[in-house]
Amino acid sequence: VEDQRARWERKRSRTAKELLETEYKYLEQLELVLTYFVTILKAKETLKPAVLETIFGPLESLYSASHVLSLHLEKGNLGPGLENFCQSLDLYGHYAENLEQANKTLKEQVRKNKSFRQFKKLQETRPQFQGRELEDLLHLPVQRLHQYKHFFRDLLENTIPATAEYQKLAKTVKSVCEVSHWVQDIFDKRQNSLQLLRVQKLLKGQKTQVLSPGRWYIREGWLLVVPSKGEELKRRMFFLFSDILIAAKPCHPLHLLNSNKLSCQAVYPLHQCSVDKVFGHTWSQGGLLSLSFPHKTLLLMSSNQQEINDWYRSLTAVVR
Repeated sequence: VEDQRARWERKRSRTAKELLETEYKYLEQLELVLTYFVTILKAKETLKPAVLETIFGPLESLYSASHVLSLHLEKGNLGPGLENFCQSLDLYGHYAENLEQANKTLKEQVRKNKSFRQFKKLQETRPQFQGRELEDLLHLPVQRLHQYKHFFRDLLENTIPATAEYQKLAKTVKSVCEVSHWVQDIFDKRQNSLQLLRVQKLLKGQKTQVLSPGRWYIREGWLLVVPSKGEELKRRMFFLFSDILIAAKPCHPLHLLNSNKLSCQAVYPLHQCSVDKVFGHTWSQGGLLSLSFPHKTLLLMSSNQQEINDWYRSLTAVVR
């Protein structure tokens, strides 16, 4: 038991030391943004207060929270430090929610506002920035949140249970994980919206509505459609979403407007679909899937065994 405790203590000391060292580095980088951008821009009034607030969000508050945490860590007061830090965790969620708008506003100001564009370029050439741009530094809080999750988990794993500090650490880990899921959810939804928009733009015309609330993009790829009357195999692009499957074919390469687009051939709702693997159970060449709908059966084929297995897994998961 004593050996186990000594091992825990050594690991815990190492993690606490690394947490403090990386906290200093994080504070240093935040300070660059606050000193060379926020403070000077406020004084010069290069940007309107509302624009400044949109770009930098609660960055000053995040810096203050981290500064207080580092002071506690220096003194070895991990418990009180984490308790205090937990109260500021929601700021990371709000910061992540605002990040897309912050990047958009920053791009807009660089394009439209000549004095800001020159100021930004000048500040970024300072040796302290080491070639990094403001855009990169604005993502630091989200990256740091991810690091906190791992540091606090490691500390918890190497703390003796049934102690007051263990309880505080467990509470901190729970809070960090909740905010981390919140932030991940924000990025997942944003990524999904971009995928839906990309597919919408790929399809000719506006007849097929890809953008729909609650719809999630799953996968896409070329598959061969096996006709029911022994005709030729038809190569089609399929887009799988959480509620529908879209089949599309390329537009004519010489078409003036749509040569790079796809023409939607069919939209299959998946709420009344059943999926079966006709062949492709063994490691043979490729496979065949059967999709049964109330009024139609669709046979999809691929010469790639891995591809047909991936499609089968994705389709059965969606249908389920």
